[in-house]
Amino acid sequence: MAEPQLPVGPAIAVSDLRMRYGDKDVLGGVDFTVETGSVTALLGPNGAGKTTTVEILEGFRARSGGEVSVLGADPADGDEHWRARMGIVLQEWRDNGKWRVRDLLAHFADYYRPYTDPWSADELLDMVGLTEQAGQRLMRLSGGQRRRLDVAAGIVGRPALLFLDEPTTGFDPHARREFHELIHRLTDLEGTTILLTTHDLAEAEKLAERILILAGGRIIADGSPDALARAAATTAEVKWMQDGRLQVHATDDATAFARKLLATDDGAVTDLEIHRASLEDAYLALVEQFEAGEVQAAADTFQEATR
Repeated sequence: MAEPQLPVGPAIAVSDLRMRYGDKDVLGGVDFTVETGSVTALLGPNGAGKTTTVEILEGFRARSGGEVSVLGADPADGDEHWRARMGIVLQEWRDNGKWRVRDLLAHFADYYRPYTDPWSADELLDMVGLTEQAGQRLMRLSGGQRRRLDVAAGIVGRPALLFLDEPTTGFDPHARREFHELIHRLTDLEGTTILLTTHDLAEAEKLAERILILAGGRIIADGSPDALARAAATTAEVKWMQDGRLQVHATDDATAFARKLLATDDGAVTDLEIHRASLEDAYLALVEQFEAGEVQAAADTFQEATR
């Protein structure tokens, strides 16, 4: 079995990535890096170029220009050893419904054995919560169970880099929590690098250390969820109950306002809450500017998040 080669430098490095379809520029100079062992979310409105970007990184689409390095290699030249170090969970994937769950995972694991030490089928079933369905045929799985199987198939080869496309679609809250725990296990214990694309902003905010927002064919925001939220709004909303009435106040300095309020209330203030902008607020503000044709204005709005 070939020994896995650890990437030197970032797991992903993209410089001036360009993609053109006919006379339309889908990507017009994308630049970003993804550090080894991190979780990064790539967000953007429909048509922003997320799928094209990820397909180029995975080696499934040739780029029009720019430099790309994934796990130390150009995806355009990636061989089977290189591909075996990546895992991919697509938004939708279908296979022969007559396969049994354990048999399918064992079959996939066999493909990886010349290149790496894959998870066993039983380990995978336990990791994604499908042990009781091990002997079932795929056609008998529920939508959520099928999605868990998609995740198991994506990580069977113990990937150094995992691409996740809308991974928790169809998950109930319990399954979603288990999936989040699995992601933390992969990053904390296995050192897996993860690039996540999702429309679930709460999930991105919970899982990702870093957010990239793609619009107008380029990255216009790059930072932690907190940094992007701070860049989206300069005010916070303070709510409290006083004398049986709800009070609401918008302020630029919520901490100072709350301290002053509590210092002078003589115990009359209760149920104090401070609501600051979330990643969803930041993203929606960006999309609103982008859809209004104000791409540069959107970039300027979030520039502080990259400093």
